[in-house]
Amino acid sequence: METTAVVLREPKELALDRVGLNDPAVGDIVVQTEWSGISTGTERLLYSGKMPSFPGMGYPLVPGYESVGRVIEAGRDSGRSVGERVYVPGTNAYRDVRGLFGGAAARLVVAGDKTVPLGDDLAEEGTLLALAATAYHAIAGGSQLPNLIVGHGVLGRLLARITCAQGGRPTVWEVNSDRRDGADGYDVVDPATDEASGYSAIYDVSGAEGLLDRLIGKLAPGGEIVLAGFYSQPLSFAFPPAFLREARLRVAAEWKRPDLLAAKDLIDDGKLSLAGLITHCEPAAAAETAYRTAFEDPSCLKMILDWSERS
Repeated sequence: METTAVVLREPKELALDRVGLNDPAVGDIVVQTEWSGISTGTERLLYSGKMPSFPGMGYPLVPGYESVGRVIEAGRDSGRSVGERVYVPGTNAYRDVRGLFGGAAARLVVAGDKTVPLGDDLAEEGTLLALAATAYHAIAGGSQLPNLIVGHGVLGRLLARITCAQGGRPTVWEVNSDRRDGADGYDVVDPATDEASGYSAIYDVSGAEGLLDRLIGKLAPGGEIVLAGFYSQPLSFAFPPAFLREARLRVAAEWKRPDLLAAKDLIDDGKLSLAGLITHCEPAAAAETAYRTAFEDPSCLKMILDWSERS
């Protein structure tokens, strides 16, 4: 079996190619992809060649871990049914390319128990489930809700929405004036104008370098800074201000399946909305242009690929 996939042949060289798929086992399903998301964190690092080395890392590879599609084949032990719409967090079931993430393809072979049934009411917005799980995981690992969030991209907005759903009202910093809209129940400000201090829980999702000293200066005694972005360069900070505040630093790692299911429950219960976060959609045939737009256009919060004309 073969399919069409986005293939990063090497850094900054991306194209649609035909790739071979492994034969599905009894616990696997075959998914006809409807939409896949482009990550401006992980996939940008893969595209630029700045991704730190991980087991299985290398080129050529199929990126993507935010896919939604219909089950077209279901193994007897897969727990899924033909016709179901599911979220797929990636796959490595390729014969001739690496699938470190593997979700950006027209057809996917994946273990049924790795997917999440979505139902027909959650369509292309289902591609945001991993980001919702990332935000949920970051908050669930702390003792306090965020009261300062750095960055008003998709992840920052999801952090803010989950915080509001749990009774909080965070301040969000955003340096790009075009991204300060869309707040509901919280405030988005230019960090240069924020004179407040004494924040007890600061969540950084910007991935920006050189912020720690500034954030520590805004921290309450005994407060916590959570690094929930992805950082390709070493981070450092001046020790005395952190010492005086007895600051705590926590890294929010990758979401786990329970986070994925918990985020889905929030969505199903109407406590978390995914509306207004997808701003761009391109056909998979325009993948090269779509990836550049996702990485370079500040007006693009979230780009997704439409695979409806590919197989």
